[in-house]
Amino acid sequence: MTPIKILIVDDELELERLIKQRLRKQVQALEFELVFARNGKEALEKMQSDPGIEVVLTDINMPEMDGLTLLNKLFQNDRNITAVVVSAYDDMKNIRTAMHCGAFDFLTKPIDFEDLTITINRTLESARQMKKNINQVQEAQLQLIQNEKMAALGELVAGVAHEINNPIGFIAGNINLSTDAVNDLINHLRLYQTTFPEPGPLIEDAAAKIDLDYQLEDLPKMLSEMKRGAERIVNISNSLRTFSRSDTVNKVLANIREGLDSTLMILQHRLKANNNRPAIQIVKEYGQPVLVKCYLGQMNQVFMNIFSNAIDTLDEASQGRSYAEMKDAPNTITIVTEAKYDRGIFEIKIKDNGQGMSEEVKARIFDQLFTTKAVGKGTGLGLSISRQIVVDMHRGSLSCESVLGEGTEFTIAIPLQEELE
Repeated sequence: MTPIKILIVDDELELERLIKQRLRKQVQALEFELVFARNGKEALEKMQSDPGIEVVLTDINMPEMDGLTLLNKLFQNDRNITAVVVSAYDDMKNIRTAMHCGAFDFLTKPIDFEDLTITINRTLESARQMKKNINQVQEAQLQLIQNEKMAALGELVAGVAHEINNPIGFIAGNINLSTDAVNDLINHLRLYQTTFPEPGPLIEDAAAKIDLDYQLEDLPKMLSEMKRGAERIVNISNSLRTFSRSDTVNKVLANIREGLDSTLMILQHRLKANNNRPAIQIVKEYGQPVLVKCYLGQMNQVFMNIFSNAIDTLDEASQGRSYAEMKDAPNTITIVTEAKYDRGIFEIKIKDNGQGMSEEVKARIFDQLFTTKAVGKGTGLGLSISRQIVVDMHRGSLSCESVLGEGTEFTIAIPLQEELE
């Protein structure tokens, strides 16, 4: 349990002693953490050095900087602070001014400590509700921004895929026709060579200049390579269309394998070998194919976030290891899918054999804006948004198990509504 930090601003040492005594049980129970300041100036310094302070209890009449000036400065800098003012009973003018400045409540001196406890609890409840509301608004804003980005990306990718399909269709079709035509020409030429083994010096010189035998052997190979290249572009185009699916209004029956495979295809450039490490091995342990009712475009976003993080951690784990060591013990991402009919869920496990996480990091990985990556390399939104997609949009669960030095495994479970293919 994390205690709520309360900053108490008053120049009377006796009041500090009394508050510590009266609230000691709450402090010992880790409900409250008390921070004290003697005046408004010192309070501002404490606020700047400790961003965890959520509630301020301040006297109005103090030396150097009074409570009203403090309130004005607090609310100029941080609208999330909840403040309570303390003053003499006959000082209602200043109390009203403080309330107009944004104070949540007030107490009068001499302080009734039972009233103090009630007021603090009410203030804390208000602070928690305010924080919850702000978090919900921020989550909604982040999700809206992310959805707009994904929608724009989806339109772009789908458009590119559509534009690629037509010319690549012409190329693939013509390669097949060209291969047949070239084979016919080669066979026809071989027949000439057999029928006229002595074509004469002019033809023999021309054949030598173009290295005819090599060309006859290599030309079919070139066409075969071109065909494989065209097929790969077709696969990439199909993967782009699968990844960028815009099924955001209604769930559709989809094969989760297609989403996983399309995401891996898009990330292929990051998986292949480079100067620092061999290729990352992908181990697929797919169960029986089923159709699951889901937003596959959104699920692809979850897969992209988890795969990208796994690749990042494997790249980090590769530092300090020799190429030979990594060849013998390769970096691996293992994907396991299974329909758990007894539990009514479809489960996807994605595991890497990277460096793993500490308990402290694992406890925060789904928090918004939390990231362990260097500045400019991570936003801290990927896993937070992934959990929203799985939990809020699919009524499923997203969990993580990690052992420092051994690796990390994410488990996605969504309700199973399937039809056998």
